[in-house]
Amino acid sequence: MKKLLQKRRHFLRSCVRTLAAAAVGTLAFANLSQASGDPEKWELKFGFIKLTDMAPLAIAYEKGYFEDEGLYVTLEAQANWKVLLDRVISGELDGAHMLAGQPLGATIGFGTKADVITAFSMDLNGNGITVSNAVWNEMKKNVPMENGKPVHPIKADALKPVVDAYKAKGKPFNMGMVFPVSTHNYELRYWLAAGGIHPGFYAPQKGDVTGQIGADALLSVTPPPQMPATMEAGTIYGYCVGEPWNQQAVFKGIGVPVITDYEIWKNNPEKVFGVTQGWANKYPNTHLRTVKALIRAAAWLDANNNGNRSEAVKILSRPAYVGADEKVIANSMTGTFEYEKGDKRPIPDFNVFFRYNATYPYYSDAIWYLTQMRRWGQIPEAKPDSWYMDIAKKVYRSDIYAAAAKELIAEGKLKASEFPDFATETGFKPATNEFIDGIEYDGRKPNDYIAKFKIGLKADQKP
Repeated sequence: MKKLLQKRRHFLRSCVRTLAAAAVGTLAFANLSQASGDPEKWELKFGFIKLTDMAPLAIAYEKGYFEDEGLYVTLEAQANWKVLLDRVISGELDGAHMLAGQPLGATIGFGTKADVITAFSMDLNGNGITVSNAVWNEMKKNVPMENGKPVHPIKADALKPVVDAYKAKGKPFNMGMVFPVSTHNYELRYWLAAGGIHPGFYAPQKGDVTGQIGADALLSVTPPPQMPATMEAGTIYGYCVGEPWNQQAVFKGIGVPVITDYEIWKNNPEKVFGVTQGWANKYPNTHLRTVKALIRAAAWLDANNNGNRSEAVKILSRPAYVGADEKVIANSMTGTFEYEKGDKRPIPDFNVFFRYNATYPYYSDAIWYLTQMRRWGQIPEAKPDSWYMDIAKKVYRSDIYAAAAKELIAEGKLKASEFPDFATETGFKPATNEFIDGIEYDGRKPNDYIAKFKIGLKADQKP
């Protein structure tokens, strides 16, 4: 089967080049659905970071979903999130697996300024917070126990005495996250602040983008695959990262994952597929067909009650994708999660790719990330609620997603019941208090939400 797919890809590539040279490219796609029109660009290069949640890209490639849409795709691992974003903006990559906050951060000009959009949410959940063995040994003294095991979820209240002890000795408590506008940064900050630990402010208007102003715990950037080794070296004492790099710490015996992001914010949005606005304008049919292929891949990943996950683990373990041991990847991808060595618990929704409308780009998800950017100073000035809505609609393109989904339904590849009701969908999830601190979030009222936190900027405050 693998050889057959390789031959098929080689044949497609040959056809694309030959027909393009002959200026009769439309003939190459005579058997494709014509609803969205033929792809304007056929050979594509998409970037990703070596994390299990890049899975929709790998599956769309391996299962031939890209080819079904007339697309010849090359997938290429990137060194870090900054390089990935820069290469999408420069056009070296056509699109990429991105942090949910990256298109938003770029659009509002925090860091790199560029118009980046997403029409596809890649997954829900998938991250964890891990601390070193030494920190865990101290932290564990403050964690309630039941039948000899820690009671979960573990709040940062248990970490606060440890951080306070470091501060009393004049020793900085360093933690890692993957990028300033990453979900990991906001999840780690949320968890710390809910336990009374200040994670620090950004002040871009003053030229300070360290995010450490007034911090009790000092957060800095470390690329995901380097997290375990950086902690083992003692440079950081803990980190927030996606899989398999929390489970890697368990397998190496160097740390303990203390909480998952599912326990911080139930079914939180994680990664997205991002392209520049200019690219989407130039290649609208190509973009739509890409989204269709990714939706099918996400559906495959969650089909049959995660029945395809074992096969997905084998695919992801290949060096070209995540390149971690199958057992490490399977620890979370197959619906379990290991905290302390031997304390393996069922978390069937640790990785969600399709159910719960996971692939739909909700405005309320975008607005939550913007509220956290404001809370920690990345947005230096107060903004009206209407501003949050305008940015969300500009960046999270539910209209493109709906068009892709409707084509898949019309083609009989997926059912209408598997998607939101596009006739009535507003782009806002219901208000929820399923957070570690129980604070309710309503995406329609961002400023009211920001005002609820004890730690963080609100109203017209500046760091």
